[in-house]
Amino acid sequence: MKAPESSPTRSPTVPSATYRLQITAEFTLFDAAAVVGYLAELGVGAVYVSPLLRSTTGSSHGYDVVDHGLVDPDRGGDAGLARLAQECRAAGLGLIVDIVPNHMGVAVPSENRAWWDVLRCGQASPFARWFDIDWQISDGRVLIPALGDDANLATDLTIADGELRYYEHRYPIAPGTGEGSPAAVHDRQHYRLISFRRADTAQNYRRFFAETDLASLRVEDPAVFGATHAEILRWVSDYGVTGLRVDHPDGLVDPGGYLSRLAAAAPSCWITVEKITEPGERLPTDWPIAGMTGYDALSEVNALLLDPAAEGAMTALYVELTGDDLDFEQQIADGKRLVATTILQAEVRRLARFVPEIDNAVAALTELTIAFPVYRSYLPLGAEYLAHAVQRATARQPQLSAAIEALLPRLSDPTDELCVRFQQLTGAIMAKGVEDTAYYRYTRFIGLNEVGGYPGRFGSGIAEFHTAQQRRAELSPAGMTTLSTHDTKRGEDIRARLAVLAEMPDTWGDTARRLMSLRPIPNAAFGYLLWQTAVALPALPALTTAALQSAPSAAADLPAPQDPTALPALLDPVPDPRRDRFQAYAEKAMREADVETGWVDQDKTFETAVYVAVSAAFDNAETHELITSMFALIEPHSWVNSLSQKVIQLTMPGVPDVYQGSELWEDSLVDPDNRRPVDFASLRAALTALTTPPDLDGTALAKLWVVSRALRARHDHPELFTGYTPLVVDGPMQDHLVAFDRGGAITLATRLPVGLSVAGGWGETTLLLPPGRYRDTFTGAAFTDELSVADALGRYPVALLLAEKS
Repeated sequence: MKAPESSPTRSPTVPSATYRLQITAEFTLFDAAAVVGYLAELGVGAVYVSPLLRSTTGSSHGYDVVDHGLVDPDRGGDAGLARLAQECRAAGLGLIVDIVPNHMGVAVPSENRAWWDVLRCGQASPFARWFDIDWQISDGRVLIPALGDDANLATDLTIADGELRYYEHRYPIAPGTGEGSPAAVHDRQHYRLISFRRADTAQNYRRFFAETDLASLRVEDPAVFGATHAEILRWVSDYGVTGLRVDHPDGLVDPGGYLSRLAAAAPSCWITVEKITEPGERLPTDWPIAGMTGYDALSEVNALLLDPAAEGAMTALYVELTGDDLDFEQQIADGKRLVATTILQAEVRRLARFVPEIDNAVAALTELTIAFPVYRSYLPLGAEYLAHAVQRATARQPQLSAAIEALLPRLSDPTDELCVRFQQLTGAIMAKGVEDTAYYRYTRFIGLNEVGGYPGRFGSGIAEFHTAQQRRAELSPAGMTTLSTHDTKRGEDIRARLAVLAEMPDTWGDTARRLMSLRPIPNAAFGYLLWQTAVALPALPALTTAALQSAPSAAADLPAPQDPTALPALLDPVPDPRRDRFQAYAEKAMREADVETGWVDQDKTFETAVYVAVSAAFDNAETHELITSMFALIEPHSWVNSLSQKVIQLTMPGVPDVYQGSELWEDSLVDPDNRRPVDFASLRAALTALTTPPDLDGTALAKLWVVSRALRARHDHPELFTGYTPLVVDGPMQDHLVAFDRGGAITLATRLPVGLSVAGGWGETTLLLPPGRYRDTFTGAAFTDELSVADALGRYPVALLLAEKS
């Protein structure tokens, strides 16, 4: 895809900060409009919303678009968007919208007019060019993996209202083909219903990763781009949408060409892309965008607050408890191999069909995708990654060297369709094999198992962080930064608590050993993940006699125990949303790991053992006491980490995003838990009531205070946030202070709070300020010249010093 030859001059308005809202049927655009006043008071510069185009009925996320022609009525429709845009303009805020160019939702064909017509008319449909379908197999029919294990087309198919039906699934009937038995009618259609199990091997339309309900689009076709983006561009022109966040550009044929076309069509928009980079990787410099959506920044901040010196002890503990001595690189290879040979095997086989003359093409392509070190290349940019993959794959599988050598010329040619599709596939295999598999298997320290992170590396030093921020200030000053999103594996304050564990490996080790002994799980590495999660969750409530009295009927005949925590072993659990959330997380995590159980075929024995362990966290007195005692020990230190990481992220180079509700403790687990509704009425009341600095305690009001004051500083004084200079700290505790000057705004943030506390505090640690007078926006205290860190951080573990005008 090439951009128009004469592109309008781009002049996007870069917001001071954004606030992400998940727009759903329960929290509509009208609801979003109603909280704009609160967000303006909080201090953000733009409202940033999840996808708005009409999606599959009941969708909680909006990434399964079924109609590109209208705002989803269930989410508020066009009137709701108009109201939100009006409120944003009145408050002086920008409006950023998440868009999804890579795929459409096809779970309910009747809701997707384009897909329905393709199924009805096949290649003759005017919409056939929209979808990335391999028409060369299955006699030119679309394969729909919808049939159950015991399906019998002769008896299970019916015809009703001119449609072919398989239970609740509805499909169109091509004109003139509706006579005869349902099975005979099915055989005459432009699609063929096949077993859901064949999605992994015989799929002939490109999917978003391995999701058969999401069919990929061909936006490289200018007609398809125009049809799928006309409504989005209308929002820009008619409603003043000021920014676009592009979901998953790595799935596209030509990401750079797509972004050029989008930027030319929306020259006033601030454009960011959801892109995961590996350590040392850079975005193509010719992409006309502001930057990425912040996972790289998340990784940098996350590593900064983790003590690298603890790696040896934490690794030894992990190996002792789990027996897993594989390093993360091997876990990556194993995870990628699993998905490349199972759920994404159909995509690999499609590539092999381009080279029928090469023996062992499937095996060689599989090995190359496993060995590819980044999500994807953009040839000719990234040729070194292909060379690396060739070298590594050949070393691992020397018997495939001839096949790999034969493939290399075509994989190196960006005009060759094999090369194009290989580049699209490597990212999918990386995402599914690493983020969604290895992250749930390699559980040495789950706080590092985060989107955009690299769990094989344990923490970083202050100097390394400064180097990364100087690079960010130079290369991507208008890119987004974040700590929590709708896709992160766990909320930022869960990670803040986990980081404390690394500072007390002996204490944590004693607790972990007892937990794993009390409630053994057949897969020890997964058990270790579970208990790390448990101690980082907000304190789990112990059962009381009163709770027992409200328990379900199965417990009604059991006498209340004299010891309220001595729960009978067979008692049904007392309803508690935290129990439900923890169990849902455990279920997703163990199935994503795909070792003992999985999404398609479950091992009920293993899953029962996990559910028993989850229940024990609430119901068993000894297990519960171990968890709550550990939480109580790490909690005060985690408050330090929470405020530090938040202030660093809000003031470092880039445009900070605040995920909905994360101005208080963000205790979410993986989706859908991190998409729960937010109580904005309470947030507004809390912010309004904050007129003086609150205490740092479990209420999280101190976090709300710090977030709001930092956001307001960035909004009101952008001239103070233009550069990046590391500041030199002097004294015995210098390794515990992160200090940098953005050009008049100086950030001070504490790291490794346990070690600082053990040492007795800051002592004589000092910091020489740049010339001038500075005032802490959090406490109001004024400072000049040489600053005593103990004085500056006496109230909070963080400070944001703003230069006062002389």
